[in-house]
Amino acid sequence: MKELYRQTKILIIDDEAPIREILSANLRDEEFQVFLAANGEEGLKAIQEHKPDIVFQDIWMPGSIDGIEVLQKAREMDHNLNFIMISGHGTIETAVKATKLGAWDFIEKPLSMDKIFIVIGNILTYQQEKGEKNALLNKLRKSIALIGEAPSMVNVKQLISRVAPTPSWVLLQGEPGTGKELVAQNIHYMSPRAPRAFVDINCASVPEDLLEAEIFGIEKGAWPGVDKTRRGKIDLAANGTLFIEEISEMNLNVQMKLLRALQEKKFQRVGGSEFIDCDVRVIASASKDLEELVKQGSFREDLFYRLNVVPFKVPALREHAEDIPVLVTHFSDVISKENGAPRKAFSEQAMNVMQTHLWPGNVRELKNFIERVYILTP
Repeated sequence: MKELYRQTKILIIDDEAPIREILSANLRDEEFQVFLAANGEEGLKAIQEHKPDIVFQDIWMPGSIDGIEVLQKAREMDHNLNFIMISGHGTIETAVKATKLGAWDFIEKPLSMDKIFIVIGNILTYQQEKGEKNALLNKLRKSIALIGEAPSMVNVKQLISRVAPTPSWVLLQGEPGTGKELVAQNIHYMSPRAPRAFVDINCASVPEDLLEAEIFGIEKGAWPGVDKTRRGKIDLAANGTLFIEEISEMNLNVQMKLLRALQEKKFQRVGGSEFIDCDVRVIASASKDLEELVKQGSFREDLFYRLNVVPFKVPALREHAEDIPVLVTHFSDVISKENGAPRKAFSEQAMNVMQTHLWPGNVRELKNFIERVYILTP
């Protein structure tokens, strides 16, 4: 913890010299790096010069810039800067305003050093956990990276980078095995919802009469044998992303309930009367042609157009066959590491054969083939 304290820069902005001296002395005793400013103008200069991690700042100060204004201007420069506002005559209204502008906390004078150190500890713990979470997310993003530089794959990556930061629903269409789930994961983990859950459900693998309960949950006693309330996928994905695979297999009744729930941002469990709030982003995938299913009357037109805000075609492997060598290298590396096996080399002739093969199972089939080579070939 001491090493963390030594790395932490704290700026004190207060027009009262005794406050600056006492607070800075206590913080320096704990080996924090401490900087001082006597008014708002000096405070803004110190923020630019020293790049502090935490700022303790009086709200009411002489000069042309008060504490609230410093907070506003500083947060524009660095949105992650942590402010603790201090005041000897603060009001609830002022505290609320400061908090809305991004202040971490509000402490009244006379200052309690116990509370000061509790607040600092909370900030440092939060920052540490946030850093660890971001590191894990970055590691995850690398592990699900889309492999390939063919024009069709570059187009997919560009679409992901454009759509990921938005709240838009996405419809992924493409043949089985093309990597639609990987695309959905990339969209989620490059979005503001990345720290939240990514929950998936495959409509093709759930019996039709159970699909509604799987998605929306079921209340205790709704069906014989249901002895406790079960949360559905839409509930588990709260504030995150719900990936619905093979949505073409969803029956019309569940389609209608899903559309209503996502438009109204609330739903009812099977057998329940209470409405539950939900805020989820939906990414759906389909191997079948949904437009054709709409014409046939087996898929709701309103749900199709609601999902198809950003149409997304994931190319078949034969449409970017030039990526096969780099995919083979990638899968070979992964499989050799997972199995602790020596890495195998593929000849130029083997690569040429693989590039001319049609791969009806797409990237999934290629991966399975490379794994089979590792298992069966000496």
